[in-house]
Amino acid sequence: MSTTLPINRETLHDLAPRARLLDTLVPNPLEPLPNPVAALRESLEHPVGMDGPAMGRFRSHDRVAIAVPDASRKAGLHLLFPELLRLLEKQGVAERDIWFFFALGVHRPATAEEQCRILGSSVYERFRERCRNHDARNPKDLAYAGRTARGTEVYLNREACECDRLILTGSVVPHYFAGFGGGRKALVPGLAGAETIAHNHALNLHPTEPRLDPRVRIAALDGNPVAEDLLEAARLHPPDFIVNTVLTATGDIGGLYVGELDAAHRAACTLAAQVFCVPIRERADLVIASIDDAPNFIQSHKALVNACAALKPDGRVILRAPAPEGLGGAGYRRYLEMGEPEKVIAALREQADINGQTALSTLEKGPRTLLISELSESDTGLLRMEKADTLESALTRAREHFRQAGIAHPTCYLMPQAGITVPLPGV
Repeated sequence: MSTTLPINRETLHDLAPRARLLDTLVPNPLEPLPNPVAALRESLEHPVGMDGPAMGRFRSHDRVAIAVPDASRKAGLHLLFPELLRLLEKQGVAERDIWFFFALGVHRPATAEEQCRILGSSVYERFRERCRNHDARNPKDLAYAGRTARGTEVYLNREACECDRLILTGSVVPHYFAGFGGGRKALVPGLAGAETIAHNHALNLHPTEPRLDPRVRIAALDGNPVAEDLLEAARLHPPDFIVNTVLTATGDIGGLYVGELDAAHRAACTLAAQVFCVPIRERADLVIASIDDAPNFIQSHKALVNACAALKPDGRVILRAPAPEGLGGAGYRRYLEMGEPEKVIAALREQADINGQTALSTLEKGPRTLLISELSESDTGLLRMEKADTLESALTRAREHFRQAGIAHPTCYLMPQAGITVPLPGV
């Protein structure tokens, strides 16, 4: 499948003559940093929210854990790791005492090929024996760090916690219930136990009603129970510093923030909001969206969330999401098979589960969605979506819906990069 939507104002008119294109929603421009390595050196010397250089307390005998993203998240860090390692070694830290931990949360392990791509080939070849995939479901690999005010029992990767120093790395983009990615998410959920992750993510349910909590929303940290609990959990074993990037729409490093867990993250979030959050004056009858680089539907789901933010309550989404690896796991499938959001909510009240949170959101949005994908008819049905083989056939079905609804001139948004484009209605 193409990486762009093969449609514009003219072709939309040909395919749906009465549709009116309101806009094509894409991230705002961000210029790449001219020299990311030089920016890293400068940022380490003058970190956000810290007194003195970020590595000021690192010593020659220290064992250093570096948390890195999994394969589903691009961060551009392979450009920075050689210099970060050089500076660690300049501090006297021995190469044999540096370890990389892939912050998977409950995602699948990173393959050797993926680890090489994330770290860069030269770094991977040097450190491949000291690369660890986090296992959130093995109690022997976890250590207790404490309990948050909202009752989350925090278990973290034991081996990483036993190191003298901890560096969190990642990329910052808006996240549909954590507010933003990056920052504390590299530790919780990245290096946290499955039950810790599930309890935190269950905070996206309304405390008394059978629905999602409206305070849990994209691009919001303050007042968001999930985001606030994540930060409190990460502060139970805070890193020495974080390294967070903000990428351009083409994947280059456009922003780099080093420093204290919360302060540096918030600085990165400010830039990420400017880039990825797009104000809209009105919602549309139809949103045509695409996410071509997500491996499975769990990762494609973020594009569905973003598309629905620009959609009228009775509108339709046409979503192109290849999802070559399928739905994304047996746990996600189990909740989808429950069929109704109310049943998923009831199950999550009994036992929190991250897969259930994503399934609930999917089941709520699926009936409004026409899906163009490599998924089977049966899997598409589990998502409560209607499968279309081509964009043209999806538009034909959408036209019929609008005809029956008496909508003569449906309005439309195009979202060719829906996974990283966040519409903000009424702004």
